[in-house]
Amino acid sequence: MLEIKNVVKKFGDFTAVNNVSFNIKKGEIFGLLGPNGAGKTTILNLILGVLDQTSGQIYVNGMDNRKKGKEIKQIISLMTQETIVESDLTAKENLMLFAKLYHLNNDIIEERIKNALKEAELTEFANKRAGTFSGGMQRRLELVKTLIHEPKLIILDEPTTGLDIQNRVKMWDHIKSLARLGITVLLTTQYLEEADALCDRIAIIDHGNIIAMGTSSELKALAGGYILDIIAKEQYIKQIAEIIKKHMKAEVNIAADKITANVTKEPLEVIGIISKVLQDSKIPVMSFGVHLPTIDDIFLKLTGKQTRDTTGEMKTKFVKRF
Repeated sequence: MLEIKNVVKKFGDFTAVNNVSFNIKKGEIFGLLGPNGAGKTTILNLILGVLDQTSGQIYVNGMDNRKKGKEIKQIISLMTQETIVESDLTAKENLMLFAKLYHLNNDIIEERIKNALKEAELTEFANKRAGTFSGGMQRRLELVKTLIHEPKLIILDEPTTGLDIQNRVKMWDHIKSLARLGITVLLTTQYLEEADALCDRIAIIDHGNIIAMGTSSELKALAGGYILDIIAKEQYIKQIAEIIKKHMKAEVNIAADKITANVTKEPLEVIGIISKVLQDSKIPVMSFGVHLPTIDDIFLKLTGKQTRDTTGEMKTKFVKRF
């Protein structure tokens, strides 16, 4: 559905995107992660046709973005980080407006709007002004609005930013349903556990370069080893830490009643060794586990822990409507 080949984007002497290549299959949820200023926004703007690449090729459903920009806009959609609904219009009127902007035939508009309101769980609020809606309701309206023309590819730019956990999980369900319908999803998010939960594959970009790409499990394997977590009463923590250092040859991190260590031995071996020593030493624990590193661990390892502030990638912005 989306093919990016050796794409470069320069702003003067600054290279925002450096020879980036990746493909997204039909019906796939693909995550694009990176710290501030990494190049994510620039790539999305290139796909949307807001910017023109310096070199390289971008194909959407087989169409060259430089030759078929108008046709591509008919099968692509964008849900921005900012919620864009007309507060003085009702939910139904918001959907009607967007349907008209996409020149949908009048004989299908009513059915599309009816289905969209149902999907967003807003049927009973169809004639209520969007400005009176909660943040979660507006976000659901925003999502179905971008789907009114039945796009083949939708770009979701941090779709759950600002939502509480209940609305975030509900949004996850909506996003998963898109893939089941065969819609391809390109997702950016600041919640790494969100990418882990939703994405079939993930690409991590930094300084304009794709530095890692694969499934969640493949990326986690890049960290090497496993994470050992033990929770115990604070009076036993130091003793447990010494056991881990001695038998696993690993550095430990202590936070109140929890110990975390990166270990290189296989999980069953770690569990066998440490559990036996704890039992022999009569040290009780409340929780004991060995697991692969999280996406957060991989992200920090690959991109660094230093905070990056930015006022925008070379001041490029999404256009709100295109």
